[in-house]
Amino acid sequence: MENKILYIKIDKNTMVQNKIVYLEDLAKIYSADNRMVQNLKRQIVFHVPEDKKSNYIFSILKLIEYIIMIYPEVEVVNLGEKDFILHYEPPKKTVKILQYAKVFVVSFMVFFGAAFTIMTFNYDVSVKEVFDLIYEYVKGTKKDGGSILEISYSIGLPLGIMVFFNHFSKIQLGKDPTPLQVQMRLYEENLDKTLIENSNREGNTIDVN
Repeated sequence: MENKILYIKIDKNTMVQNKIVYLEDLAKIYSADNRMVQNLKRQIVFHVPEDKKSNYIFSILKLIEYIIMIYPEVEVVNLGEKDFILHYEPPKKTVKILQYAKVFVVSFMVFFGAAFTIMTFNYDVSVKEVFDLIYEYVKGTKKDGGSILEISYSIGLPLGIMVFFNHFSKIQLGKDPTPLQVQMRLYEENLDKTLIENSNREGNTIDVN
């Protein structure tokens, strides 16, 4: 009998909220035998032992072991990660008032933190003195009060921030990720890599015997 080929693809991290984890929760699988695929998707591969938020590191070999136990004749081709993370987060009720309060507090801190940073930067580099000198060199007289320089700077600074972060849906310049999103993805990638390496060193990876 000719061996069947099963393709399996797993992302580096997956989050679940159900303590019973099925194969379809962790992996995308494909084969010409659709009946086998549907059966495998509903196979239980892990029971989360705790009720609290936690991470579990898996080896792809453990999933291959589960698959071969059910279909010994199948040839599994891995197209994804060799080691991956299962994030378990217990379901919880969300209180809208609490969410709004968190958004308000974070927005408050970010707004005034950014304002303080900008003011400190302007003071350190003496932006006012620079504008005064530019005005005097161009006009030939000392500046008395505000000028077009301060007005342009005040408008250009927030406008430049909005354009740079490109994070406002109605005026996005393109579909490219923002610099903040790029940095967050890099952070997540480094975090996942560290969790996997630490688990391998400590021997806590869920792997074949």
